[in-house]
Amino acid sequence: MFALAKKLRQAGVLGLNERNADFISRLNPRHLYPLVDDKVLTKEIAIKAGMAVPELYGVIESQHEAGTFADLVAERNSFVVKPAQGSGGDGILVITGRSKRRRDAYWLSSGVLITEWEIAHHISNIVSGQYSLSGNPDKALIEYCVQFDPVFAAVSYQGVPDVRVIVYRGYPAMSMVRLPTRASDGKANLHQGAVGAGVDMSLGETMSGVLSNGRVEDHPDTGALVAGLRIPHWDFILQSSARGYEVTGLGYLGVDMVIDSQLGPLMLEMNARPGLNIQIANRTGLRTRLARIDEIYDANAGPEERAHIAKREFPANRQASIEF
Repeated sequence: MFALAKKLRQAGVLGLNERNADFISRLNPRHLYPLVDDKVLTKEIAIKAGMAVPELYGVIESQHEAGTFADLVAERNSFVVKPAQGSGGDGILVITGRSKRRRDAYWLSSGVLITEWEIAHHISNIVSGQYSLSGNPDKALIEYCVQFDPVFAAVSYQGVPDVRVIVYRGYPAMSMVRLPTRASDGKANLHQGAVGAGVDMSLGETMSGVLSNGRVEDHPDTGALVAGLRIPHWDFILQSSARGYEVTGLGYLGVDMVIDSQLGPLMLEMNARPGLNIQIANRTGLRTRLARIDEIYDANAGPEERAHIAKREFPANRQASIEF
């Protein structure tokens, strides 16, 4: 055990305690956490900064409002319900269509039919704080349901893939694409069973992936290879992620982007405590890249320049990768 830990450290792998003590505690002031922990605030600051985000149809803040969600989506066939202060995809409902036989019923992304009453009950649970980070009362967001870019069609199961970028001191350091699976119920969250595919930062091209901390080459449901996909709008995604530094003031964060087939890249959320499985997906240690950013850091560099530097500095080393 100690030998493995030493080997991983020598390979530049960032551990949980080190991440918390040396990076999150040092670079992420706690008074800024609400900017990313509350998805309503995140949308507000992103829109103010000119970043594209999924359209917000409405916010439900109290129990007596739960049943009014139907009015907010009266003209919508698809939408997403999510807790404002949720984490890891918990509490999210993705509605992809209405039942043709029952006006008060909707189709979930998983193919399950859900009634209007059940959605209202779920919203009530969100408002009560069932899915919030702190357990305190929360708000429910009703927003646009992203229609993912067809480039991901073969490697996504009934859900919307997203692109996670770790940003350190404003520089994109590492990225992965999170691909929904049957096990994850169509959600792009690794701890629920989604696949994370590493990304070559210089090319915006996917590599092999990780599933439940183990390496995978193909998608468990579709059988398609997860490597070799060129991510559309890659430069824009890196630049938008780099802007997350100015928008939030957080020195260590994760930025999640989605690519809509009609609207292009949209910023989905930001995270002050991004997970570390991204290192397994990339088979590369994050600490080495963070150290390199410290060496080249330029306080005067803007988001576009920082994104360009990241592409130059962090191409994938496909030959000498880490065995976890």
